[in-house]
Amino acid sequence: MAGPPPKPWPTGLAEQVEPLVRRVLAPNPSPYTYTGTETYVVGAGSNVAVIDPGPAEPAHLEALLGAIGDAKVAAIMCTHTHRDHSPASRPLAEKTGAPIVGCAPLVLDDSGPRADAAFDRDYAPDRVMEDGEAMTGDGWTLRAVHTPGHTSNHLCFALEESGALFTGDHVMGWSTSVVVPPDGDMTAYMASLDKLYAREDTVYYPAHGPQIDKPRQLVRGMIGHRRQRENQIVRILAENGTMRAADFVPLMYKGLDPRLIGAAEMSVTAHLIDLERRGMIARSGEIWTAQ
Repeated sequence: MAGPPPKPWPTGLAEQVEPLVRRVLAPNPSPYTYTGTETYVVGAGSNVAVIDPGPAEPAHLEALLGAIGDAKVAAIMCTHTHRDHSPASRPLAEKTGAPIVGCAPLVLDDSGPRADAAFDRDYAPDRVMEDGEAMTGDGWTLRAVHTPGHTSNHLCFALEESGALFTGDHVMGWSTSVVVPPDGDMTAYMASLDKLYAREDTVYYPAHGPQIDKPRQLVRGMIGHRRQRENQIVRILAENGTMRAADFVPLMYKGLDPRLIGAAEMSVTAHLIDLERRGMIARSGEIWTAQ
């Protein structure tokens, strides 16, 4: 997990990252969001799409409206419904009259490691996009790519005109994605990584952190990292006998920021559940044992 770059950050500025894409950084930095949520405005003609509108912060909404300018908003598109991604969809829809489309609604009682990861209970899309379904506008086409794992409703969006993929929280360059059971699922997450590795996208635009210019190389490394983690868990469990999920954290994450201990435990738990499904370990309640 990389630390954020030195300030000043481009919060509130509309950065042109390619001819069809502008990026606006929201003012919500944290150990889990890096410098904040990055909202993308896609299109350079009469209408645009807004991807991951972010938190419902008035300053961010004003910055988005400034980036949109005189263009019509054809769609407000959400990759998933954590509170750092979708709440601004509602005030933006009120301001622009645009439909909210993308991921399905999902509401759970989230006991995860961070408050800002709780689900957006008020998210109400006008249209849920299925895997492979497209949204089109003036000179742009965004196609939904179903990537469950970080959450069960997670989508990425492929910009067909340029080969870019908006990856939400599924793939980020500064950190691996947090997978928090019960909705977060490591089995599904790994399958979604395999799905992206088989694609030929040329650049990734994540919702947090810098763009990824060698996407398949990064995804290959992420798959390898996760496999190393699961091998580490199996080895530690064989060496120590019965263990709880929390017992793995100090053995696996040296020098971890104390604010991230909960996230690390959730990640370990997601791996444990995946390994149990595959018959490699067993459990009784909260106690895990080697097979």
